[in-house]
Amino acid sequence: MSGPGAPGGGHIPVFLYHAVMEDPPAWIAEFTVTPKEFAAHLDAIVDSGMTPVTISALAGHLAGRAPLPPRPVLLTFDDGFADLPGPTAEALAERGLPATAYLTTGAIAPGGRSLLPPAPMMTLDAVAGLERAGMEIGSHTVTHAQLDTLSGRDLARELRESKEVLEDALGHPVRHLAYPHGYNSAKVRASSARAGYETATAVRHALSSDRDERYRIARLIVRRAHTVTDVEAWLAGGGVRVAPYRDGPKTVAWRWYRRGRAVLRGPEFAG
Repeated sequence: MSGPGAPGGGHIPVFLYHAVMEDPPAWIAEFTVTPKEFAAHLDAIVDSGMTPVTISALAGHLAGRAPLPPRPVLLTFDDGFADLPGPTAEALAERGLPATAYLTTGAIAPGGRSLLPPAPMMTLDAVAGLERAGMEIGSHTVTHAQLDTLSGRDLARELRESKEVLEDALGHPVRHLAYPHGYNSAKVRASSARAGYETATAVRHALSSDRDERYRIARLIVRRAHTVTDVEAWLAGGGVRVAPYRDGPKTVAWRWYRRGRAVLRGPEFAG
C-alpha cells in the first residue's frame, strides 16, 4: 500500500517524546532521552531526507484537503516538561525541524492541578514562545487522567478546559489533542470531535499511514532504551506495525479492568 505524499509503503513515522534531560524523576525515566541521544535522533531524521511536518499537515491530508509532502515525518512532545521551551526547542530550531507539543494544562498553569507526579515542568507563559520557535501547540487534557474511564461530564471538562486555557494563552483556536498514555475509546473519540478537535493522537507504538484514523493517529513512543538504529528502522518503515488496525483482545480487556478500578478509586493518572 502506498499513498500520495507518504513514504514508500505508505508509512508515516510520528515520534512521541516526553522529557529530554540527564537526570529525570524516576517515574518518567523510562520515557526520557538524554540531550546527546536526542541530538543523535534528530540528526538521523535530517540525514534520512524525510520531510518534517506538524500534525496540522497530517490532519489536512487525512481530511482530504491537501496532500502531504514526499516522505513525511512528525515529531511530537507530550506533557510540557521544563526542557521543552529551552534546549529541546533550540535543538529543533537549529535543524529547522517543526514539531507539535501537547501540553497538560493543569501541570503548567498557575494554580493548576494534575495527576502527573512531581517533575520540572514548563509554565503557561512560555507557550506562545514555543509557537514562535516553530512548535504547533495541542492539548494533552487538564489532569492527564485515563480518559476512557471518565464519566461523560468529566471527560467533556478535560477536553474543553484544556483547550480553552491554551486558546487564551495563544489567542487562536487549538485544534489537536493527544490522549494521555494513548488511552481512548469510541466514546472518547466522539467526545473529542464534539469538543472541536480536528485530530487526536494515541500511542499504539506503531507507524501511522495515509489511511490512519484522524482521532486515533498512531505514534511511536520513544523510550530511553531505544537507539539511533531503532529510529533509523522506524524511518525506513520497519520493526513495528502500520496503522490503522483494530484493538486486540488484551487492549480491550485492559480497558475494562481500568474502568472497573476507576469506579472504586476515582480518576487515575494515565501512565
